[in-house]
Amino acid sequence: MSEIKTFQFNKEACIDIKEYRFGKNWPVVYVLENKNEVYVGQTVNAFYRSRQHLENPERQRLNTIHVISDEDFNLSAAVDTESWLIQFFAADGKYLIQNKNDGLKNHQYYDRKKYETKFEKTWEKLRKMGIALNTLDHLKNTDLFKYSPYKTLSEDQLIVAKAIVKDIEQNKASTFIISGKPGTGKTVLATYLCKYLRDKDETKHLNIGLVIPMTSLRTTISKVFSKIKGLKSGMVLGPNDVVKNTYDVLIVDEAHRLQRRKGIMGYGSFDQVNIKLGLDKERTQLDWILKSSKYQILFYDQNQSVKPADVRADDFAELNAKKYDLKSQMRIQAGDDFIHCIDSLFELKDPSVKVFKNYDFKIFDKIEEMVNQIKIMDAQHKLSRVVSGYAWPWHTNPKSKKGDYDIDIDGIKLIWNSKTTDWVNSPNALNEVGCIHTIQGYDLNFVGVIIGPELAYDPALQKLVVNKDKYLDTNGRNGTEPDELEQYIKNIYKTLLARGILGTYVYICDPALKEYFKRQLDLNNAAPVTIAKKITTSLIASPYVETVVSLPLYDSIACGDPMYADPTSYETVDVPASLVGSGAKYFVLKASGDSMDGHGINDGDLILCQKNYHATSGIAVVLIGEDATLKEIKVERDGLLLIPKSTNPKHRPRKLTQSDEEFKVLGTFVKKLDFNDT
Repeated sequence: MSEIKTFQFNKEACIDIKEYRFGKNWPVVYVLENKNEVYVGQTVNAFYRSRQHLENPERQRLNTIHVISDEDFNLSAAVDTESWLIQFFAADGKYLIQNKNDGLKNHQYYDRKKYETKFEKTWEKLRKMGIALNTLDHLKNTDLFKYSPYKTLSEDQLIVAKAIVKDIEQNKASTFIISGKPGTGKTVLATYLCKYLRDKDETKHLNIGLVIPMTSLRTTISKVFSKIKGLKSGMVLGPNDVVKNTYDVLIVDEAHRLQRRKGIMGYGSFDQVNIKLGLDKERTQLDWILKSSKYQILFYDQNQSVKPADVRADDFAELNAKKYDLKSQMRIQAGDDFIHCIDSLFELKDPSVKVFKNYDFKIFDKIEEMVNQIKIMDAQHKLSRVVSGYAWPWHTNPKSKKGDYDIDIDGIKLIWNSKTTDWVNSPNALNEVGCIHTIQGYDLNFVGVIIGPELAYDPALQKLVVNKDKYLDTNGRNGTEPDELEQYIKNIYKTLLARGILGTYVYICDPALKEYFKRQLDLNNAAPVTIAKKITTSLIASPYVETVVSLPLYDSIACGDPMYADPTSYETVDVPASLVGSGAKYFVLKASGDSMDGHGINDGDLILCQKNYHATSGIAVVLIGEDATLKEIKVERDGLLLIPKSTNPKHRPRKLTQSDEEFKVLGTFVKKLDFNDT
């Protein structure tokens, strides 16, 4: 039976630990805390280890120690329990974690399942003691758990991480490519490396950025970083951000989604960045990464490239890079066999494995049944969503609002995702259909995939057929050759079908393609899919919790030294209409730096601004030459005074006069946007 014994954490109380039956010569896990911070460790001598910690200035801030042990404990169980506690405390959010993230590793040992069960009971005891807040089931579905840099690593992840950091320390290589199929833990390893490099004495001085090309995933990881000690949301960058600074290390997740100059918005601004960097206009965002950093760590999967705007595989192949492969399947419970099966279906090969134990894989004949089953799974397991390729128009787009639904299959009417950022966690996501750009990089417990009419099967030719007219991503199809477009569409569906941890459901619009899938999987004689019960929620709910307007997002604005002002918006942000007034123009900026943290504007925050060229006071966006900054302003007779409001004493007021430099006010600050506002 596991037990938790609590002691004061001071020299006098160490004697009590010494006398405790598990205080010496027995494997234990201990939790040091002070209501605000926590440190978790494991040892075979709690008395001696606690005395050591009392000599550590950081630990001296802690005042209570909880010793966790069990008569059945062994060293492996203690190591595992320590790892689990760190991961779940980090996700729980009650404490800042003092632990570094070095050494959390998955390993197997005798009777491990028994100790997992014991840990569940231990966590519930900690909750009753007020040391933990949330249940394990809840935490496992949170982004802070899924993308935490405290996640335990597989053997191959840990080997790759240590090898890359060693090479950086010894300056043996500058560019690294880590390849891996969906679910091999690329994003987890990327966040781990950010934290590991920031914690390690030899590398903590380095300027590190995590580049994520997709807006939705970038928003999610920014929220995670804002809650981790030693990290901050401003470290999470879009590809356009990197040219505004110089970095020691740029880690690029989903590097296959970096863009080239084809099928994009804003060719002029794209060209201007290349000019600024001294590159010709055909260079890519990959070149921007290389030009703006000393070391580059690129997480890459060629088969997840889904648009002609994506950087070509040849560009990655030509890099003088040190290459690694991630093999272990970290997401899908069915393991690598499921990924190989999906690949085989789309490459017209016979899958070597067609049945998956402990994994729910079904092909549905009726769309209504699949949608309903996803709702059942969400009620039971949470994080279950329907997704599809872009084969239906977006009538419910808030910008145009041409209709009340988007997708009509056999009379079942569905709507596309009403949010473009963090859609997976949005309130109405269960009643919507997500597209590739909202789901790539995310985990789901169950995924329902609609394979649209843009992809069909020709039984006579025994090949896949793409109907270009039914593929409605204009930038994804224009200027592409038929074979190229087919590969992009196959990549989209391979990526969508690799989201589900516990199960994958499929509805296929083309009858011949559905028959081909069933035949390849030996499902023609299988029992029909049955639904255990009916979820009575409407298949269509209002896509708007509140009316929203889409505003341009500019990255970034300096809350510190002025920063290069990019005049073009590459993205938009949905903001509640109640925050903007009629007859005025608004925009959103991403803050960088700490010169306005006294006003609660921190690095990485999104701020809503109103265009106003005549502001005379208040917080304003000021353009100085080609640079921009956010400061409190005061108009004086001979110029403009910029006033920082910061906890950092290095920031001083600055006087601008037209005789010294050209400047103008662009807009005024309205409010800082919470993530719930966007």
